[in-house]
Amino acid sequence: MNKENRSSEGVGPTVRITRARAKALSSSEGLPPLYPSTKQDGKRVLQTNSKRAASDENKPAASSSKFPQHKKRAVLKEVTNMLCENSYRNCINATKVQLSKLDRTGTTRKNARVAHDICVKESQVTEDRRENITEEINATKMEKSQDICFPVNVKELVTVQPSECVSSMEKQNSSKHNPWWSRMKRGETTFWTEQENLDNVGFTDIDSKHKDPLMCSMYAPDIYRNLHATEFDRRPSCNYMEKLQRDINPGMRGILIDWLVEVSEEYRLVPDTLYLTVNLLDRFLSENYIEKQKLQLLGVTCMLIASKYEEICAPRVEEFCFITDNTYTKEEVVKMESRVLNLLGFQLSVPTTKKFLRRFIQAAQVSYEVPSVELEFLANYLAELTLTEYSLLEFLPSLVAASAVFLARWTLDQTDHPWNSTLEHYTNYKASEMKTTVLALHDLQLNTHGCKLPAIREKYKQSKFKCVSTLSSPKPIQSLF
Repeated sequence: MNKENRSSEGVGPTVRITRARAKALSSSEGLPPLYPSTKQDGKRVLQTNSKRAASDENKPAASSSKFPQHKKRAVLKEVTNMLCENSYRNCINATKVQLSKLDRTGTTRKNARVAHDICVKESQVTEDRRENITEEINATKMEKSQDICFPVNVKELVTVQPSECVSSMEKQNSSKHNPWWSRMKRGETTFWTEQENLDNVGFTDIDSKHKDPLMCSMYAPDIYRNLHATEFDRRPSCNYMEKLQRDINPGMRGILIDWLVEVSEEYRLVPDTLYLTVNLLDRFLSENYIEKQKLQLLGVTCMLIASKYEEICAPRVEEFCFITDNTYTKEEVVKMESRVLNLLGFQLSVPTTKKFLRRFIQAAQVSYEVPSVELEFLANYLAELTLTEYSLLEFLPSLVAASAVFLARWTLDQTDHPWNSTLEHYTNYKASEMKTTVLALHDLQLNTHGCKLPAIREKYKQSKFKCVSTLSSPKPIQSLF
């Protein structure tokens, strides 16, 4: 009894504990066993109890995994792979009951009504839009059927009468040296549809073989068709020296452009910058009077504007001041730049001769098995010779570019006629329409008038340009027309 009392003191109660009570407490995990035989037996008993407890804790989890509770959710209305129709019917009925309870709340009913109204309104608006679009399409089809320009058969060559489309441009371009424009007035301009098989009509498609995305082969015909239409706009006057300018003459203009050619070579500017510079210069002089002391200032300012538009890294204002031997200050150049831009309305995107020349040289290279570098350099040389000539302002840039390609091909090869159907298609000019321009370029090539402006000729005497300025055609060119 003493031992039993001692063992009960550690437990806490002072009441005498019998063996039956101790056994009951030990079975309910209230007390440890009273007489463990050894420590190992105690450990063994504890381990068994802990295992039993763990297994008891895992019983609800195991039962939940065996019999998972179904989560309530909306059932699809049209289900074809049902295995048990009764169970799914019960689920559907339960879902209907649940939805009916939700519909009883005021918020849900309001939201449902608003959503329904919105859907009805959107459907009505969509139907109205479709009806309007259908009416517009039908009206457009009726107008096109009345004033149609192209026949249904796309495999035939069609003739366009663009008298109404170009009536606004006719006033500005009444020059007798615009064959393409005169053909448009007469209604003789021919256009080919995009679905036409180009090989069957006598000329080659120059855009089909280009895989480089930078060549824009898909959009090139539309781009150059737009350039042909916009070259009539933003053109300088061909007689501004006689009408407006009293302090300068064509000789001064030629000297200035010859010097600008040297400046572009000094700063290694792209050819587009030079062509845009001359265009800005002539457009400014066509509308504004200027003194001869400010003519060089106007020239460097136009080159500054053109370089900002065309170059990746344009020269600074200080460099253009330095190239003039600091004759003009930075403030004067900036002030002139503002004056030029405001007068031109910041309209700097101009289809120059260089833009057309790239396209026409590409069309001319089709007839060669290997691309001719001399043809490209010679055509560029002949086109740049026209920049210093004031008398050639009356010709369109596309006509000058086509004439340069014509004369370059004849200079390099006199065995065959330099013009073909491919060039005629992509330039929109026949050989007979370029006679005046080609003869003028031929005089510049031979320097029959003794021009003393050497910059362009010296530039193309370099070996990197294959010395094309020294070439000339031994046979007369008048026999080609």
